[in-house]
Amino acid sequence: MLPKFKSTADVKVSKSIIDQVIGQEEAVEIIKKASIQRRHVLLIGEPGTGKSMLGMALAELLPKETLVDTLAFPNPNDENQPLIRTVPAGEGRDIVAKARLNSNEMFKNQNLIVLVLALASIAIPWVLRSYYIKLEGNVIAANIMFTALFLGGMVFVGAFLFFISFGKRMDGKAKVPRVIVDNFNRQQAPFFDATGAHAGALLGDVLHDPFQSGGLGTPAHERVVAGMIHKTNLGVLFLDEIAILHPATQQELLSAIQERKFAITGQSERSAGAMVRTEPVPCDFVLVAAGNIETIKNMHPALRSRIRGYGYEVFMQDTMLDTEENRRKIAQFVAQEVVKDKKIPHFSSDGVDVIIEEAKRRANRKGHLTLRLRELGGLIRAAGDVAREEGSKLVESSHIMKAKRLARTLEQQIADKYIERKKEYEVIRTTGRLVGRVNGLAVMGGEDAQSGIILPIEAQVTPGGKESEIIATGKLGEIAKEAIKNVSAIIKGYFGQDIKETLDIYVQFIQTYEGVEGDSASIAVATAVISAFKNVPVNQDTCMTGSLSVRGEVLPIGGVSSKVEAAIEAGLKKVIVPRANLKDIVIPADRLEKITLIPVDRIGEVLREALYWKGKEKILALIEGA
Repeated sequence: MLPKFKSTADVKVSKSIIDQVIGQEEAVEIIKKASIQRRHVLLIGEPGTGKSMLGMALAELLPKETLVDTLAFPNPNDENQPLIRTVPAGEGRDIVAKARLNSNEMFKNQNLIVLVLALASIAIPWVLRSYYIKLEGNVIAANIMFTALFLGGMVFVGAFLFFISFGKRMDGKAKVPRVIVDNFNRQQAPFFDATGAHAGALLGDVLHDPFQSGGLGTPAHERVVAGMIHKTNLGVLFLDEIAILHPATQQELLSAIQERKFAITGQSERSAGAMVRTEPVPCDFVLVAAGNIETIKNMHPALRSRIRGYGYEVFMQDTMLDTEENRRKIAQFVAQEVVKDKKIPHFSSDGVDVIIEEAKRRANRKGHLTLRLRELGGLIRAAGDVAREEGSKLVESSHIMKAKRLARTLEQQIADKYIERKKEYEVIRTTGRLVGRVNGLAVMGGEDAQSGIILPIEAQVTPGGKESEIIATGKLGEIAKEAIKNVSAIIKGYFGQDIKETLDIYVQFIQTYEGVEGDSASIAVATAVISAFKNVPVNQDTCMTGSLSVRGEVLPIGGVSSKVEAAIEAGLKKVIVPRANLKDIVIPADRLEKITLIPVDRIGEVLREALYWKGKEKILALIEGA
């Protein structure tokens, strides 16, 4: 039993990130080892299982290093190869400030010179005006002469001031270094999430200079921009979906890992920055790469080899056993989400129980709780929003039920529309009996956002030619096509007739624009074909799901809870499921009462329950005797 608590406010939430990771004990141990020895880590697993949190935890656990600032200096011998120097963290800004102060020393008398010139431009024309009036007596001519001389003097002063200021700016830029990695006041090893970063952001870049001639250009060292690999020097670089990086970028990342320094150059060949290449810039980071199973296939083999040879590979868990200890971890997760969000109330003990049941349902595996916690966190926040809107001090079970409706995934919303429209146009039949027509069940969406749909299937058996065949339509995947071919073995086993030699079999997945990938419709296909073959009607208030072996055994499938919920929503009365999946069904009791669950082990049991055998009892006896 869970320890008694009034609300999640009583559950202790650790400030340490590593202690907030739920259900990934093996990964946590490896991260702790990697932090001590500064090892690279490759995390492979489904989204929402805690990969980025483990990366942040690694940065938090790294031994305290003496962080450094990195500066780019002008190179007096080659302006296109800026010099790179490192200094203790926080000193970079002081060096730049002192350099700017020194560059201004030579111009300290500038204001006095400008003042003298300005006074002279007024005084000299005035003296000349007065002398001309005394000499010639022509006031108008004297005023014109004064105006011309005054304006000419102002133009001279302005030009002088411009060139002085321009010289100061250009000379100052040429001499003052630039801080490209600033660790001022940083107390912990840096952590950067470079997921989706382009090559320039990841590896550094040199900005384009529109003024490339005439002395107006910006010095090369002023245009150098450090990449995330440089900013994470002595820290952690996190890269999710690492396989989407261009192979050339992965290769350069490998070089940076090997050398622990990487020169910055322009990433665009058409940019003026492509001419600039700095001295090597320190980038001694720990790489935490992440992705899913496909990442392994598409990742640069040399990069993966480097990680494997100098670090660890971890396969993330997506479920954990449904034990009291792990239920406490789910309660801890709820408390953590409330504390992180800072805008929702704490959950009551009953509310936590509902979240645990939801974690059990989303696991799609009997005796387990899901570890795809990001989506579960979405439900927690949605329930908190409902509670806050209603002015409740705690999130109760009723708020979670409302939130489940409000926070439905797109797949669930589409599935609801799908069922509604199919019923409206009688594509889905829920009453009566029809030959060769079966209500199958399927899911749409990924494992973290599954939604069940009704899958109407029709079959027709006709006399075949010399080369009979099985024809299936409805955007079927390879696994689904293979499952249909296995049906002929079942029929031959029951009736002693190889229908492929004498008959054509047509199987249609009606209006299945979404496609069918797996083999969970196998028993529905077999039922539809046998119904059409022996002209036995199928009860339309019954639906089914299950995989089928060539020996007639009904095998377990995934997404069974979502499929049963779809059957309930569609108004069906019975649902046939593999007996092995019976414990996987996690649905509130009041909803489960609306439908009759029929667990089966063999296809013969499916046929007995789904078909209407009145007048066909001899065929049923033949099947049950096989």
